[in-house]
Amino acid sequence: MNVTRRIFAAGAATIPFVGAGLPICRARATEQDAPIIGSQAAADPLELAIDAYIYGYPLVTMELTRRVLTNVVAPEGKGAPMGQFASMREYPNAKFRAVTAPNADTLYSSAFLDVGQEPHLLTIPEENGRYFLMPMLSAWTNVFTVPGKRTTGTGPQTYFIAGPGWSGSVPSGAKLIQAPTNLIWILGRTYCTGTPEDYKAVHALQDRYRLIPASATGKTYTPAARRVDPSIDMKTSVREQVNRMDATTYFNLLASLMKDNPPALADGVPVAKMASLGIVPGQSFDPASQPAAIRAAIEQAPKEAISRIMGHFKDTGNHVNGWTFTTDGGDYGKDYLQRALITAIGLGCNLPQDAVYPTTTVDAAGRKLNGNSKYVMRFAEGELPPVNGFWSVTMYDADYFFVDNPINRYSVSPRDALKANPDGSVDLFIQAESPGAHHESNWLPAPSGPFVLMMRTYWPKDTLLNGSWSPPPVTRSTSASL
Repeated sequence: MNVTRRIFAAGAATIPFVGAGLPICRARATEQDAPIIGSQAAADPLELAIDAYIYGYPLVTMELTRRVLTNVVAPEGKGAPMGQFASMREYPNAKFRAVTAPNADTLYSSAFLDVGQEPHLLTIPEENGRYFLMPMLSAWTNVFTVPGKRTTGTGPQTYFIAGPGWSGSVPSGAKLIQAPTNLIWILGRTYCTGTPEDYKAVHALQDRYRLIPASATGKTYTPAARRVDPSIDMKTSVREQVNRMDATTYFNLLASLMKDNPPALADGVPVAKMASLGIVPGQSFDPASQPAAIRAAIEQAPKEAISRIMGHFKDTGNHVNGWTFTTDGGDYGKDYLQRALITAIGLGCNLPQDAVYPTTTVDAAGRKLNGNSKYVMRFAEGELPPVNGFWSVTMYDADYFFVDNPINRYSVSPRDALKANPDGSVDLFIQAESPGAHHESNWLPAPSGPFVLMMRTYWPKDTLLNGSWSPPPVTRSTSASL
């Protein structure tokens, strides 16, 4: 994948509003000139099978995520039944394993909907200027619309969310959002400082985020009682569940899911390639009916594809001061490998206009980050991340989950009352042990082993999007060994 600075200028699709606020979704999936899968055309059964696996990875991952997060009787913690909001009431901790690369800056309000059965109404209350966004993801993980402070303001709002085949009348006072797939995921985020007072204020807003089926409009609505499915694995991370699937199970699930969540029209080439392997939307997949070469390729595909997906990390985006800096997230067109990578390490990724996530696993000298060393990240005076929203630096272990630490701090940001140096610069101390009471406000605790750093820059300014601002390097201190 040949990625240049064009990614900073182009970004992902915007969602303009016309007329009385009707959202028009112009997804990059309509592009005709993007690469298909990687830079080379598949020419043999193994390449076909690897490409098919990569192409379907987001859809399969979304389905398993849906199963885990909706397998509850009533909303509780991170889970809620279909069609209901699960509102996180405090920041996730190191035990959280439902989604890779969670954030500790906003409180999630998450809901899975089947808008193929019937449309739903979403009501958002007056936010009084607070930063929030309600991105909606298709079953293929593309963000297709984003109500929120950046796009629609912070006043009260009502949306009528319909499936791709719906037609009819929109209730008075609501704006139509027509989803590209029947399954959608609303992954709302509301900024919160984490203080008891602000938790209380955000909880009051979350309690007023409301979803009802269209048939309940104007009526008193109480969701039906739900049952827990004991066959669903609620302990193993979703990524691990997907990655350990055998090929037959994986491709059968993919074929089944594509019936109700069909590929984009622009995806005709990969769909045709899958069909040549016997993988057809809505039909059972039986590798035994295929020639020996295809059977062997199908069996090998998961291991090879997963390696290719995770290996793409080093090739994606620009590499600046040790950070991988890309705006190619949230909507992927035909870049299926990028889509699979983001699914694996950052499911629920926003559009770049809403958030950019510079990430690093190395220090300024290219050495792997490890908690056996101490690091400093220095922002020169006036060079803190340029955002209209907010920014933070988050600590993850090598698997992109939070790191347990004595002060329960998983990210560091201005809300920690960062202390500046006499020259106006700001140092972040990244290490396993406390840097001392004077520097503790600027401390991001690290594990004893390898780790990953991710910046979150919400509502980034143009200087960040066009690449003229870059994150500073992570420098190992001279007293590196603890």
